[in-house]
Amino acid sequence: MNISSLLQGIASFAWIGFIGVLVAISVRASRKQPVKGLSSAAIVLLVSAILLTSVGAGLVFVEPDELAVVITVLGQGGIRPEPLESGLHWIIPFAERVERFPKLNQTYTMSSVADEGTTEGDDSIQVRTKDGQQVYIDASVIYAVDPVKVVSLYSTWRANYEDGLVRPQARGVIRDVASQYGVEEIVSTKRAEMEQLISDELTQVFAENNLVLRDFVLRNIRFSDEYAAAVEQKQIAEQQAQQAAFVVEQKKQEAEQARQIAQGQADAAVIAAKGEAEALLIEAQAKAEANRLLAASLTPELIQYQYILSLAPNVQTIFIPSGQQFILPLPNTTPPISQ
Repeated sequence: MNISSLLQGIASFAWIGFIGVLVAISVRASRKQPVKGLSSAAIVLLVSAILLTSVGAGLVFVEPDELAVVITVLGQGGIRPEPLESGLHWIIPFAERVERFPKLNQTYTMSSVADEGTTEGDDSIQVRTKDGQQVYIDASVIYAVDPVKVVSLYSTWRANYEDGLVRPQARGVIRDVASQYGVEEIVSTKRAEMEQLISDELTQVFAENNLVLRDFVLRNIRFSDEYAAAVEQKQIAEQQAQQAAFVVEQKKQEAEQARQIAQGQADAAVIAAKGEAEALLIEAQAKAEANRLLAASLTPELIQYQYILSLAPNVQTIFIPSGQQFILPLPNTTPPISQ
């Protein structure tokens, strides 16, 4: 409770006391009893009540988060040229009064959701885009009263600046800017650009009308039901196309994998065949070399010896006719004479 409220409270008690004393005086006078002491009390209470009421009406306490405009019947134009800052101030009782304005940031929200917007019901902004599509935009405007221009604000708008200025100007600027873009640009590539352009234009409009734009928030963009259905069908078609492309790519990879496996098997078969051929060649060369070495090592005596051993493993005695060397002729081991 500030001092002006305290004085007004005390003044109220003084007035109540004064009325009570008047009633007592009337009662005592009707009974023809002396009222001299009560009369003095009544005069004291009346003077006190008037003084306290006047002082209480003249003292104004402005809260730290407020600005006050003084409306006066004495000055030219009916308004003091300078606002009252936070603190205790004196105004002329009954000739001046104050109108208070907040210093704090204020938010005006326009939304299609009933319990989110400043105005009840669907308060979103309907916009016709450059390509003829209908969209619904939810937005919030955060602003403050310009403390230097609060007197001008009161002169122009009184306390109706939110409904008379903030709401219609914000909706008009949003419609004008958004109508310069196509629907695809609004929801994707140009959304940030559009939001910045709206903010710039609102900053200028508010400054011309004694307000300061703190921030602009583009909360949501909603399509018409028909366009939303078309977008959904387009997305489904794109997803199906992507799935088909993925299947094709997968089949290509599988085919490439099978080709590489077949190529690997063929390469392996070629390598195996080459290895087998080389092994046979090496074996033939080895056999030929062995035969060459064997042929070089054969002598007539060794051949006769091997021939005899091969006749019969168990033969221990051989009878031969007289005058003959062997019963059977020995194989001819004499090499032919070259011509």
